[in-house]
Amino acid sequence: MPCSGCGAEVPSETPLGANLGFKHVPPPGDQELPLEGRVALAASPFVGRRREMALLTAALEDTLAGQGRLVMLVGEPGIGKTRTAQELASHAEARGTRVWWGRCYEDEGAPPYWPWVQLLRSYIQQQAPKRLQTEMGAGAADIAEIVPEIRHKLSGLEPPPALEPEQARFRLFGSITTFLKNAAQSQPLMLVLDDLHWADQPSLLLLEFLAREMGGSRLLVAGAYRDVELSRQHRLSQTLAQLSREPVFRREVLRGLRPPPGLVESIYLQTEGNPFFMGEVIRLLAEQGELREVAIGESPGESPGESPGESPGESPGIRIPGGVREVIGQRLNRLSELCNQTLVTAAVIGREFDFKLLRTLMDDLTETSLLELVDEALQAHVIEELPQGKERYQFSHALIQETLSGELSTSRKVRLHARIAEALEEIYGANVEARAAELAHHFVEAESVLGTEKLVHYSNLAGDRALVAYAYEEAQALFQRGLVAKGVPLEGTEPAKDAEAAALLFGLGRAQAATPGRRRFETVATMRRAFDYYAEAGDVDQAVEVVEDPLFIGGTEGGRETQVGARALQLVPQDSHAAGRLLCNYGYIIYHETAEYERAKEAFDRAIAIARHEGDTALEARALGNAAHVDTDELRWEEGLEKALQAIERAAQANEPFAEFLGQRTAYEALRAVGDFGRARIHADAGLALAERPGMTGRLDRALYFTVVVAHQGGDWRAARTYSDRALEVGPQNMLALGCRTRLEYEVGDFSQGEAYLERLVQAMRRAAPGPTQYYAIPALVIAEVSRITGDTHRFKDAEEAAGIILSSPNTIPHYDMCARIGLALMSVQRGDVTAAAEQYTALKPASGTLLALDMGTIDRRLGLLAKTMDNLDQATVHFEDALAFCRKAGYRPELAWTCHDYAEASGTTPATTSRQYPCWMRP
Repeated sequence: MPCSGCGAEVPSETPLGANLGFKHVPPPGDQELPLEGRVALAASPFVGRRREMALLTAALEDTLAGQGRLVMLVGEPGIGKTRTAQELASHAEARGTRVWWGRCYEDEGAPPYWPWVQLLRSYIQQQAPKRLQTEMGAGAADIAEIVPEIRHKLSGLEPPPALEPEQARFRLFGSITTFLKNAAQSQPLMLVLDDLHWADQPSLLLLEFLAREMGGSRLLVAGAYRDVELSRQHRLSQTLAQLSREPVFRREVLRGLRPPPGLVESIYLQTEGNPFFMGEVIRLLAEQGELREVAIGESPGESPGESPGESPGESPGIRIPGGVREVIGQRLNRLSELCNQTLVTAAVIGREFDFKLLRTLMDDLTETSLLELVDEALQAHVIEELPQGKERYQFSHALIQETLSGELSTSRKVRLHARIAEALEEIYGANVEARAAELAHHFVEAESVLGTEKLVHYSNLAGDRALVAYAYEEAQALFQRGLVAKGVPLEGTEPAKDAEAAALLFGLGRAQAATPGRRRFETVATMRRAFDYYAEAGDVDQAVEVVEDPLFIGGTEGGRETQVGARALQLVPQDSHAAGRLLCNYGYIIYHETAEYERAKEAFDRAIAIARHEGDTALEARALGNAAHVDTDELRWEEGLEKALQAIERAAQANEPFAEFLGQRTAYEALRAVGDFGRARIHADAGLALAERPGMTGRLDRALYFTVVVAHQGGDWRAARTYSDRALEVGPQNMLALGCRTRLEYEVGDFSQGEAYLERLVQAMRRAAPGPTQYYAIPALVIAEVSRITGDTHRFKDAEEAAGIILSSPNTIPHYDMCARIGLALMSVQRGDVTAAAEQYTALKPASGTLLALDMGTIDRRLGLLAKTMDNLDQATVHFEDALAFCRKAGYRPELAWTCHDYAEASGTTPATTSRQYPCWMRP
């Protein structure tokens, strides 16, 4: 007879339990499954899911054809997500695909990236070093940061160079993705990520990254999660929203199975078709000997022994347990009392546990007795051996662990966590640092018994390790937990009270700075509290480390960073190497907080002199790059170009890609500003090549912006759009890219798209703290430029507000000042406001013969418009002619067309060149 679930022919004499899927017939390729898959398959053969398996095997076929796929199995606990993944894995292996498994765990003690570490580790342990090196390539050192076993396989790996947090994590993700794609080239690869509802944030971010890159690979990723665990705020919900945009993504919701009629109808009514629950019920009834009474296909109403008055769907003498935990409890009750005690202890350890720890905790048992109890649990399929060996086990289902753990009172559980924590310390010995997250978890659970000392200690260690592994969200939570346990407020200005609190605050500040969506001021305030302690305690090395950290730099903090930098310099000898490192950053901080160019220049000059005296080429490159950047913000184009070219040369010698990128960026801006477009294009291309290196993602959106401008200035709208799409994908809030795209859409006549990008620009400004920054300088400029195309002045209020914030600040740098003034100048032209035009003409005239790095138009064209508004047509003619000459020499085609347009409009005639230079997009 056919099975009602899968349609396979089942002999009529087959016992009822087998018809429901509990007598194992090995599928093709079963012997090649990972051990955990073979154990689970042996426990419960697969039935049903014909429709779901058709979709999943289609995804497998796509993968084998070189079109990577990511499938998600979704449903309630016990619905069969893992079992379905195992069946898909069986099919995959039968088709020659390797399968790697990784599971997430609810306990907080798991290290960052744990599911990824599991599946990578299982492959690394089996693979030959030569092949491993080939597949990992240059990324081996990065991956070794989270999977240390790589260093045992590949000797001589140097630690990867230090990068800023976002770049470091991007480099790690890129290295893992490249490795997986390389490994899948020789043989298709399936990755199974189970229980993703418990995944840590870094693991989910890595999954998002891989999904964007796996389309052309032979990679199949199968994830499983409980939808009942998810709220809108759950971190997996955010990841699913991102994944749903990817063409490789598929989602399959698993519903309850519908078994054959008869006795199983009663089981179905009680279990609602939940496969795990059904399996546990049938296993229990089979063990009780109650399945032999009913033949397949019979309903209880047809059974000879049925008594009048019994409810349909019930069988005499059989009681179906009313809940999953109840049925699990009855199953566990069939084990010996001592076995149950052992399993309860194991459940508090976690979903996974090892024999050595269990032996330590069950010290009243002999080793032989404990082995017998473990064997008893294995035979009952309550636990299973892990494929890594080393006497490690896991509960066969998370619900079993949850049931056992839930039977303990809070007091007993706390004390058991305390015993586990102390036992782990003894077992790990000198290696406790590597297992700090696991220890921190147990010490947290045992806080009421063991106190906070070791909780704080291991939280700090685990936070540091999470930072090294680029798991910034996990690190932030760990450092916060340590601070709370010490009674240290997470916010405010109160200095740390001791070295431990200072270390936690410094760690928290770095984690905050590296976390997307960070608040700049919060980061600086946190790190300053650590600095204040180190400075007061005379710990010079630590104080310098705080201020030198790149995460401490990059924004204004009301002069506070300048104060901290000055105080740090007082702690070190004036001409020491440490002073040089501090001065390199201090000059940048001074300028962007106070706009005091001479003070910044003095700091850079001292840093450069110390670097040359010490022979530190890398420091010299960084100092030159920062100095060049400040020069261009000061509109000192020639000085900035000279230092930028020196920075590029020194950075190449010292292999300092970030300093080299800064040099390329500054050289591009300086050359473009003075109209040397050919050389500017060379530096833009070089900057993009640098930014596309692994680990340079924090620079990629800026580098792509350069290429947008190059294409825009050359009139290549298609290339400008392509690069703009990439720039905004990498940096959705990049104000430069948003401003450029807004102008582009309006210039080509797509006003609806232009309005959408303009709205994004204005919203980004409104979210930013008021101050002399790009968030206000660019909207002030772009809104006014767009208005000249559309004639729509309804956003002038926003532009005037932005310009007012820029110009009213005592610390505004010249570059932003000029952006605000160009915006006000164009608005005065629109309004015909002679007084305002004269004011802005005076302010802009010293910059004649250039254009701004944040702008697309020449200063002379704007001066011509202002002069025309002031009714000074002779002076307007001079400026327009200068602008025409500038654009012809540089090859700035759209700007040349705009100049022809404005010149013609001002003079009332059309210049001879206009008809020849006027692009189609400017014609009525």
